[in-house]
Amino acid sequence: MGNGYDDAQLSEQRHPTATDLDRVSKDQPVMILHQSGHLASVNHKALALLNINQNTENPSGGIIRRETNSNVPNGVLEESALFTAIGSIFKDVPLQVMFEIARKGLDAYVKNGFTTVQEGRADQGTTEMWQALAKQNQLPIDVVSYPDITTSQEYMLKQGSSRQYDHHFRIGGVKISLDGSPQGKTAWLTQAYKIPPEGKDKNYKGYPAIKDDQQVDQYINVAFKHGWQVLAHANGDAAIDQFIGAVKDATAKQGKVDRRSVLIHSQTIRDDQLDQLKALDIIPSFFSLHTYYWGDWHRQQTLGETRAAHISPTATALKKNLIFTEHHDAPVVPPHSMMMLDATVNRVTRSDYVLGADERISPYLALKSMTDWAAYQYFEDQYKGTLKQGKLADLVILDKNPLTVPSREIKKIKVLATYKEGKLIYQQ
Repeated sequence: MGNGYDDAQLSEQRHPTATDLDRVSKDQPVMILHQSGHLASVNHKALALLNINQNTENPSGGIIRRETNSNVPNGVLEESALFTAIGSIFKDVPLQVMFEIARKGLDAYVKNGFTTVQEGRADQGTTEMWQALAKQNQLPIDVVSYPDITTSQEYMLKQGSSRQYDHHFRIGGVKISLDGSPQGKTAWLTQAYKIPPEGKDKNYKGYPAIKDDQQVDQYINVAFKHGWQVLAHANGDAAIDQFIGAVKDATAKQGKVDRRSVLIHSQTIRDDQLDQLKALDIIPSFFSLHTYYWGDWHRQQTLGETRAAHISPTATALKKNLIFTEHHDAPVVPPHSMMMLDATVNRVTRSDYVLGADERISPYLALKSMTDWAAYQYFEDQYKGTLKQGKLADLVILDKNPLTVPSREIKKIKVLATYKEGKLIYQQ
């Protein structure tokens, strides 16, 4: 099993197929995950073990790609087709192995200066794993879990969410995913992709994770009714429309209170949608690192110049008096805090092209999106987010000041030390 291939960086600029991966092995199952986490490629042995063949229908919210002019699977799995496969592969992973993976993840975050992290789209097993580590006092930083409401609703009805940590762990609310990724061409857009994926026509706009708007409305209504904070994954503007509609519906039914719903990624959000976020008190959490990792790909392949320049529109959000947060979506990209800051400030692609110069913001405001405003998003602004008497001393020591170095030097800044509640937990 491998992780992290990116067709945007391959010379062929396509996904490996089952035939390609048969060159690795025809006897052992092989799977490689796309960097986005929304697609994967498997060999023919893996297809057989997963019972995927020409008679297998596409699952709701996913696609099994086929060979040209055929129903025979070509080895590429999208969205729910992948998630079902992953679920069957990882269902028997020993708990101690999960513990080790979690510890390595925490170590990476601590070294990059993070003191509060999120387990997004968790399931019951993952959440209970974090609870077990917490009870063993194995969490050096705060971990907030958001179980998937589409698969863990019954669990959440029993467990509930909390604003209080128990040994650095709490369940903060629920997650819902409404589409895929723009770099994988599975995000749900209102306008067609510049170049459609193989086998799709020029009108291809991606697709929803949940086709039924009423089903989405029901999930959000349940969350609002029970006081669960909602984090919604929506990259495409069509998916964003779906979430906005669901929030409007649930608010009408449950009343307007301080819920701090969060729109995760918001990559292709339109200006009129930003206005609606403001009216509905929805916080956009942008993935500005897309400008570096896939900015060129978006210009050339997925969105075209105009839409690509408007991804993660931080400056426009500020003009509309919206606060926002930033994230890196690890393991999609590494949890490099200074790369996050750099991308939010500079918006420079791999080819050194400035993507959407008008959406660049100051280092100070970019820092607020990773500290002050992030604490607000988590309902933790009374004791986190700023250095102030009476708050927790969650802080980092950097080797240079991001407010004074040339902006292009921000990504080179190193984290020298990380403190959690005044205690040194990492030193370079």
